[in-house]
Amino acid sequence: MSRSAITLIHDEQALPVAVLAATELLKPRGLRIRTEAKSAQSNPAITVEETKQVGVGSVLVLRYLARRASSLGVELYGSTAEQAMEVDFFLTLAALLVNKDTLQTYATQIDKHLADRTFLVADRLSIADLYVWEQFTANPRWAHFTKTSGASFPSLFRWYGLISNQPCMKPVMAAKQALLKAKAEKALARSSEGAGFDVELPGAEMGKVVTRFPPEPSGYLHIGHAKAALLNDAIAKKFNGQLVLRFDDTNPQKEKEEYVENIMNDLKTLGVVHHRLTHTSDYFQLIQDEATNMLKKGKAYIDNTPVEEMRRMRAEGIESPCRSQGLEENLRLWEEMKAGTPEGLKCCMRAKIDMQAPNKAMRDPTLYRCNVGAPHHRTGTKFKVYPTYDFACPIVDSIEGVTHTLRTNEYRDRNAQYYWMIDAIGLKHKPYIRDYSRLNFVYTVLSKRKLQWFVESKLVDGWYDPRFPTIQGMVRRGLTVEALREFILGQGFSMSTNMMEWDKIWTINKRHIDPVAPRYTGITLQNQAIIELDNFNAQQPEVVSVALHPKNPSVGKKAISRSSRVIIEQDDARLIKEGEEVTLMNWGNVIIKKIHKAADGLTVTRLEGSLHLEGDPKKTDKKLTWLDGSAHAAADLIPISFIELDTLVTVPKVEEGVAFESVVNPVTKHETVAVGEAAMRSLSKGSIIQIARRGFFIVDALGDFAPNNNGAQRMQLIFIPDGRTKAMSTLSTKVDKGKGISSGKHQH
Repeated sequence: MSRSAITLIHDEQALPVAVLAATELLKPRGLRIRTEAKSAQSNPAITVEETKQVGVGSVLVLRYLARRASSLGVELYGSTAEQAMEVDFFLTLAALLVNKDTLQTYATQIDKHLADRTFLVADRLSIADLYVWEQFTANPRWAHFTKTSGASFPSLFRWYGLISNQPCMKPVMAAKQALLKAKAEKALARSSEGAGFDVELPGAEMGKVVTRFPPEPSGYLHIGHAKAALLNDAIAKKFNGQLVLRFDDTNPQKEKEEYVENIMNDLKTLGVVHHRLTHTSDYFQLIQDEATNMLKKGKAYIDNTPVEEMRRMRAEGIESPCRSQGLEENLRLWEEMKAGTPEGLKCCMRAKIDMQAPNKAMRDPTLYRCNVGAPHHRTGTKFKVYPTYDFACPIVDSIEGVTHTLRTNEYRDRNAQYYWMIDAIGLKHKPYIRDYSRLNFVYTVLSKRKLQWFVESKLVDGWYDPRFPTIQGMVRRGLTVEALREFILGQGFSMSTNMMEWDKIWTINKRHIDPVAPRYTGITLQNQAIIELDNFNAQQPEVVSVALHPKNPSVGKKAISRSSRVIIEQDDARLIKEGEEVTLMNWGNVIIKKIHKAADGLTVTRLEGSLHLEGDPKKTDKKLTWLDGSAHAAADLIPISFIELDTLVTVPKVEEGVAFESVVNPVTKHETVAVGEAAMRSLSKGSIIQIARRGFFIVDALGDFAPNNNGAQRMQLIFIPDGRTKAMSTLSTKVDKGKGISSGKHQH
């Protein structure tokens, strides 16, 4: 076949992974190939420069490259006609793998096919492996599938990991990650500090915009509140304006100073800076006076209809008998309400708008209610009646000069009500309302009332529990503020409302922590296996210095100990075969000569092996984490616990009418006891690290490393989802129920 050079053209925004991986295999063989990335290039195209022949499409290009490979001594298309036919079968099948509805079916078939095979065809890598791998990853459900179905498809995921780690894939995947990072950074640059929001804001003048964030101090801020705070902050900064932080403290039974303090701390954590701090309670007297004027102008009335009956009548458009009562009676009942008398407690004030309005928000909404159950945390017992949010908000927005009211589109039906209140009172300043979608996540409770139930039921540590979607809970879980801000600002003012997965936010988080998280080793305590090395020459363990991060020298170094006795995971030991060469990470290769098992015939107790440091780690299938098992080194190991957290509820969405207690997950915390290397003693609470082959963790508690402790107080490490890998990575996990935290999607 001609040795002429070729040109490969592909879309700059969508790398053809399989094609580029194939070219990586051929470059060392002398293939002269030039790649060009162009915009709007939907399919990769290859041009033979000598003959000017052109081929378009991944499959055609892969077949061409495979035939070129054969002439260069690399078999990517099989070595027989039968194997070539089998490769063609998988190339055809691959086109079906992107269908999310049939993923399970084809995964089952391929898993069965791989049960006694290393690769898809023959016993070597082919273009079938590369293209099937690429098409699997292109399936919208693949990321979720990899995290929830690992135990059901062992052969498939073993093969998937093998292909992922092929040398030819690494530069391509690095390029893809760089592309994704560049896209994210570009999006963040557009939206950072509000500078790039493409949002229509009529009347927005530079230096004159005023936004407001009005949290109710009835709980800690969660991710939904974070979106509101960050968007208001970003718009204010975009227009060199101001942000008003206003506590909407109109419900004394639910509000506490504890919540006020923690909201202030959360906003500081998010980097949200307010220009004015106010409270709705600052205006209680003014709002109450306006309510009295509403009665006098005939735009409101006092209603003593029972709550459930009132709700039914509003739904059916039926006017209350109280609607037509005279001013004198309205004012009398209003005084009863303000005094908190038994008669007043039965009443509420309602706006008189239109009980037949198609928009039910305009059917005489409630303006005031009595509340004598608890003193207000700021005004004490001065007031017995409190305005509703729908009444107080437009009044205070107007008085405080808010120019743009940003709120979730669940309030859209009440926008007309908002403006009616301003007009009815006669306020001159009228803010512009801009809607955006509310954040909703699968398997996630965002209702403050339900979160409070978990706290009061002592099913969680508190509002800062790492299973909670609160800012404090998520930060304790290992979510960085930078990732949270990037995710929120990237959402912008999208209007689409749906149940979101957690993959994206955890993927962003991984991009932030991966370059800086130091690497350590931890080995499960139960059923550890020992490798005895017969050619380790030193009498005492040797101590060497290795990098804490393989790609970032600035992270520093750590000391590790080596001896003739090595501790490895039981999961790893069971996969090793006698005569196999394996790699001990941060050391070198070992040839396993003999394997000893327990009476059950499964549990590996001891392996005999010899160091083979001249061996090539790139040629071994198994890269093992390990710890020095000598008596001297073992005394320095520290007791640790890997903590995996599951979802607080067992359903993706808690539907209205469903008994909440019936969907509460009975077991949401799983612990795996282990030992960690001595270098982990330098860690502090809140440190984010990576445990080799298990994933990222955050130090939640330091524990007690005293020699006589016997592991009674272990260092607590909480697993951080990364949006892609299965929980605890390649090692066994206790959370594997098709919906758990292992997916990175269902965080609470």
